[in-house]
Amino acid sequence: MANRILVVEDDTAISELICMNLEVTGYEVVPVLDGNEVEGTLEKEEDFELALLDIMLPEEDGIQILQKLRQRKDTKKLPVIMLTAKGSEYDKVMGLESGADDYVSKPFGMMELLARVKALLRRTEDLRPAQESRYVIGDLTVNRKRHEVFVKGEAVTLTKKEFDMLCYLLENKGMVLTRDQLLNQIWGYDFDGENRTVDVHIRTLRQKLGDCGTYIETIRGIGYKIGGNP
Repeated sequence: MANRILVVEDDTAISELICMNLEVTGYEVVPVLDGNEVEGTLEKEEDFELALLDIMLPEEDGIQILQKLRQRKDTKKLPVIMLTAKGSEYDKVMGLESGADDYVSKPFGMMELLARVKALLRRTEDLRPAQESRYVIGDLTVNRKRHEVFVKGEAVTLTKKEFDMLCYLLENKGMVLTRDQLLNQIWGYDFDGENRTVDVHIRTLRQKLGDCGTYIETIRGIGYKIGGNP
């Protein structure tokens, strides 16, 4: 599965040029022209491996958006390259102090930008903790890297949250996970005792998994787990 890159740039011509070059190089790209749409994009799109973020944006600027990214649990460690105005030392310092990993000054050459992207992805990949990329339990097969789920050999389509929840359960096979743990891990906020988000997603996940939905056990009054040998 190709690395997914979020490109936040309000200049349509520059955005299209960046996206075209990234796509030709083999990356999957999601462009955002309005900084106000970043959070909505993060909610509906799958996980990103890197973000390119222009500082000079209307409404919310790139620094404000970067600060919000660092406050979200799902993007707290997302690698970010800032696109700054040529010669603006202040922008570069502010970006780095706010949590950016690198910066490229405008106007920039595409070869330089692609080299920075490749280097940062390689560096963060080396630091990323090793995870199982494939799970098999009974008739259920999950490939994390390819975002694929198969039940008895048939492909099943899950939403991002359903897929993340299934992987988290599989990572902790045999362990009981509370609703609080699931909500915090998948959505990034604490359980308040009234929120039924977890239960609703578990129900739809079970339905989509068909016969394999029974692998997800309900532990009354506590939460859920995927058991040992179904």
